[in-house]
Amino acid sequence: MAKVCPITGKRPMSGNNVSHANNKTRRRWEPNLQWKRVWVESERRYVRMRISTRALRTITKLGYDGAVAKRRATAR
Repeated sequence: MAKVCPITGKRPMSGNNVSHANNKTRRRWEPNLQWKRVWVESERRYVRMRISTRALRTITKLGYDGAVAKRRATAR
């Protein structure tokens, strides 16, 4: 399964570990994805999905439908 949040679109980032001696090695930063059961009001049921903790905060505040609407508005 891809390590991508369906709500926020967060995905792994890449960069370098940098040691004290300034040696650089490649690494990945993974998004903080959690399996959650989310209530979807439009479907009147729970949906189990793997979402980022940032998306979880947004869903708690706006609800699932509001979070998806916000994502669509900012994607354009």
